[in-house]
Amino acid sequence: MAPSFTPYISFPGNADEAFHYYEEIFGGELEMGHYSDMPTAGFPFTPPPDAVSHAQLHGGLVTLAGGDGIAEPGGTLPPLDSPVYSFLIELDTVEAAESVIERLTGTGSQVAMPFAKAPWGDHYGQITDPFGVLWALVVPGERG
Repeated sequence: MAPSFTPYISFPGNADEAFHYYEEIFGGELEMGHYSDMPTAGFPFTPPPDAVSHAQLHGGLVTLAGGDGIAEPGGTLPPLDSPVYSFLIELDTVEAAESVIERLTGTGSQVAMPFAKAPWGDHYGQITDPFGVLWALVVPGERG
């Protein structure tokens, strides 16, 4: 089996909503399990029964995994919005990228950086989705 890389996001209690959103935006097949679907004896924590234990979206534009993070008793999880990370999606055409941007912005995402031709020759832009995740989109320019 060849190595693979799949980003994993621990959501602060809204993984179910987020993964259904990503399935709508990016397509693919969504597999999702909740803690209520499994025996929880032996866990070192008590998860909320409706919390997502694991989700994976694959076969569409992105492969993404995640679930609901479980905070320490009395604690909270930090929000996901941060400028220190993003997920880069490389597309073949400007039209394909604009289509993804339209789907994202049409469902509550905000433009963080307008999609345009960048000084280095690529088309590039950034969108922050309703869950605080920053998506960067790039279409490579002509290389010479």
